[in-house]
Amino acid sequence: MSKPKLLVMDDYEGELAQSPAMTRLRQLADVTILDHPVDDYSILKDVQVILALRERTKLDNSFFEVCPNLELVLQTGGHAYHIDQAAATQREIVIALGRRVSKPTVVVPELALGFMLGLVRQIYPLTTEMSKGEWRGSIGSSLSGRTLGILGYGRHGRPIARLAEAFGMKVIAWDRTGTRPEPDEFGVPRLPLDDLLAESDIVSIHLRLSDESRGLMNRENLWKMKPDAILINTARGAIIDEAALIDALREKRIAGAGLDVFAVEPLSASSPLRTMPNVLLTPHIGWQVRDVFHEFVEIAADQLDAWLKNELPKSDVLNPDAMKVNRPRSGRLG
Repeated sequence: MSKPKLLVMDDYEGELAQSPAMTRLRQLADVTILDHPVDDYSILKDVQVILALRERTKLDNSFFEVCPNLELVLQTGGHAYHIDQAAATQREIVIALGRRVSKPTVVVPELALGFMLGLVRQIYPLTTEMSKGEWRGSIGSSLSGRTLGILGYGRHGRPIARLAEAFGMKVIAWDRTGTRPEPDEFGVPRLPLDDLLAESDIVSIHLRLSDESRGLMNRENLWKMKPDAILINTARGAIIDEAALIDALREKRIAGAGLDVFAVEPLSASSPLRTMPNVLLTPHIGWQVRDVFHEFVEIAADQLDAWLKNELPKSDVLNPDAMKVNRPRSGRLG
């Protein structure tokens, strides 16, 4: 059986190419790696498998139209907001999600903690002043003894709770069910949203984007926070009403914000968030560490190997209806 043609897309940093698992992927497929956005769509015409890096390229019907031989998308990460699932299913293109990637459960909480430390100790403004030759004493705050409220006490929320507790913080979490469950094995109590916002010195968002979470932190809820509270978002930008957040920061309804994600990315160069002294910003890099990129390729190689053996688990597949037969289609992958 001939090897399928596999295109690795959007490897701007070159980290997918450097993954040790790339050797195995090349054993399974005829691999081409793009370190830039697709500019010549003719390259897609013979591609049978794509390894897509997060949401960097929109995979919609117009994209699939120029990939007549595409059968499998190895989608890194567990999200597929950028994929037209219906169009893929109609064309019997299987979307395999890299849900098993483990490293973001560590690195995203680490970034959230970095935002907390940076804001309460005023690290960025003081570093900027030092670079200008200034030497200004500043009274910061400590994380110890402060209350962290977690929105989304799951894959990322639980690790940030453990990190916060190591710094001597009290941790509370949002109870979305309204049942007020007992504290978990770590003693973290669950509170209604209004109570959590009123009690928290820092609110950290770790929710999936859904109809329930979209716009959750709107003007009404932002105004429920303490005036000296800080808001951290390393989840999805659309969970916060950015216009309301800007107003809350300007009017000192809250003390600061640390943001890695935005409603529209890249963040507009004219956004007031870019120049606010009480805001720390990063360009959606919560998941971007070398170990994560390398693990993406490991998972992709496992999934491609399983696909070629007709053993790809349906639990890995976003659109199982595309798997009409338990084998690659005749004439494409051999």
